[in-house]
Amino acid sequence: MFFCISCAYMYGCYFILMRLNVPKLLIDKKYYKIAASIVSLVLANYILSQYPLPDMEFITPTMSKYQTQVRNYSVSITIWLMFSLVMGYSLTISFVKELYDQLLLNKKIEAQRNKAELAVFKAQISPHFMFNTLNSLYSLVIGTSDKAEVAFIKFTELLKYTYITIEKELVALKDEIDYIQNYIDLQTIRLNKHTTVDWQYDVEDVDVKVPPMLMLTFVENAFKYGASTSRDCVVSIHLTVKNSVLDFQTSNSIMKHTDEFRMDVPVGIENCKARLATLYPGRHVLETVEDDGIFNVSLNIQLN
Repeated sequence: MFFCISCAYMYGCYFILMRLNVPKLLIDKKYYKIAASIVSLVLANYILSQYPLPDMEFITPTMSKYQTQVRNYSVSITIWLMFSLVMGYSLTISFVKELYDQLLLNKKIEAQRNKAELAVFKAQISPHFMFNTLNSLYSLVIGTSDKAEVAFIKFTELLKYTYITIEKELVALKDEIDYIQNYIDLQTIRLNKHTTVDWQYDVEDVDVKVPPMLMLTFVENAFKYGASTSRDCVVSIHLTVKNSVLDFQTSNSIMKHTDEFRMDVPVGIENCKARLATLYPGRHVLETVEDDGIFNVSLNIQLN
């Protein structure tokens, strides 16, 4: 009977402590509840240690009394030792579980924050692009250009792609290439022979997944600051994807005033840096270099 009661009590202590969730009570500063529970368990353990066990029988009565006292003392020490072990084990498990739950919660919060940041970055990029494109279309319509119909078709395709992918974190690379091609075609319509566009891509797998509209920021900057209708210039855009490594390069002459260029360029690039840090931490290299009137962008991403 004593053995069954002892086992039941030890299991009861374990489940009570796990149910109490001592780390959570500490965080909530409910010290009185912790103290009351521990005192109750200690008191119950003291009562158990005083359980009346039968006397031991020896031929010599004095020895029987002595052996009974030794046995009772040993049982009491064992009960307290087992109680201490159960308490220590239960509290350790509680703290480890609470730490694990907190880590999971932090991961979920970080994921939600990253998702919100990506949504903000996309929202910042898309309106900026549409504003510039609408300006180009407006100038064509005012001039009654015969290129207006083609320009509107290109713009419709771009706008459709933007709204389709705005909720997606990754898209097929072939769709992104088509998007960049349409953007380049649209820009080419409004530019004259002074701006030469060198657009090349070499891709092993066109179905590989990439973030939508990530590279467009650099393409847009290349045209915004490197295209001219009065001076000869070259906008170079190269894309290579081999062995799951994406290499993207843009190069353009700085057609705008240097001070104006340095004030404006970081806006879009800083957004891209933040997106890259979120999507490819430790797996990307982004370099921007301004050298002798030429602005170069180099982006390398380990996709897998």
